[in-house]
Amino acid sequence: MKGSEMKLYAKKEECCGCGACADVCPAHAIRMDRDKEGFDYPCADGSVCVHCGRCEEVCPLKNHFSGKCSNQYAGARAKDEKVRYSSSSGGVFPVLAQYVFERGGVVYGAGYNGRMEVVHRETNNLKELKMLKGTKYVQSNMQNVYRSIKKHLEGNRWVLFVGTPCQVRALKLFLGREYDRLIAADLVCYGVPSPGVWKDYVRYLEKKHHGKMTDFSFRDKRAHDHGHSYAYVINGTEYAGSLYRDKFCIMYFRNYILRPSCHSCKFCTAERDGDLTMGDFWGIENIRPDMDDGMGMSMLILHTDKARQIWEQVQDEMDWFGCRKEDLMQPRLIGPVSKARARKLYMMLYKILPFSLFIRMIDAVIRLWARR
Repeated sequence: MKGSEMKLYAKKEECCGCGACADVCPAHAIRMDRDKEGFDYPCADGSVCVHCGRCEEVCPLKNHFSGKCSNQYAGARAKDEKVRYSSSSGGVFPVLAQYVFERGGVVYGAGYNGRMEVVHRETNNLKELKMLKGTKYVQSNMQNVYRSIKKHLEGNRWVLFVGTPCQVRALKLFLGREYDRLIAADLVCYGVPSPGVWKDYVRYLEKKHHGKMTDFSFRDKRAHDHGHSYAYVINGTEYAGSLYRDKFCIMYFRNYILRPSCHSCKFCTAERDGDLTMGDFWGIENIRPDMDDGMGMSMLILHTDKARQIWEQVQDEMDWFGCRKEDLMQPRLIGPVSKARARKLYMMLYKILPFSLFIRMIDAVIRLWARR
């Protein structure tokens, strides 16, 4: 680190990579730098910094939500089968997006850019929304998104923002006040894997298939298996298989490539700063077996009066039922995911080995799993 550069955190576990500090800095003194594990961290130029303290004020880990909510719990799925099929779970997101579009608003969520990097982006209609549908098991880049959202809200436009709970908390802190036309929806987040590892994996697959990747679905529903399949497209050819045999997903679900802060996440609770929480309704086969067709069901936690009022206006588009808190509670609403014992070794090898050699280790893991 250069002499004029300043870190905004003492340990990497103290930064979730939301990027709000970079967006809020009035002197543009903060940039996000990628470390050797492939995660982005803020670095401030001490020669430019005006010491206003705004970066500290918008940090969701330094100012995490600790309030109580009057929660309402539900399971829901879109009545339109096409909407549900194209979504990771029950299709609540596109229904909420339609509500906002009908009011001349904009929707922000995670999608791929032309390099298959995961970025938060703005959409203005249902056609554009296709880019944001589906789960992305990669941490998204939020550069300039906070400023853009604030500009829309100050222009009295409706905004739907969907992101991880730390991103939602960062947005609320960045805005500094409540906006009647903001719908902030957070996700039940397992943890965010390395964008750097994802970038290398995309290149690995492109080299393997001699082409350019244009799409990757982490939760394909063609097998009616609750989205436990993957599918990607390179040069117009589709490749698909079990989610649990994809090399990147194996590293993700085995907790080898999660961001350090995810293992001490303070947002793994049903009490959150957003208007509502969305996620997969795991265990629906036990709660409502009549609604389990393998095509996805969403769980909803409505935290605010605004969310409940909007839900009353869109629920006719859904097949839904009210439920108890214990019906939809899952591990990531109770506590953070544990760090893998071998994480340090995996990341050390990722740093020093060519990626093609590193990935062979995952093949070995697959073979070991197959023998079980």
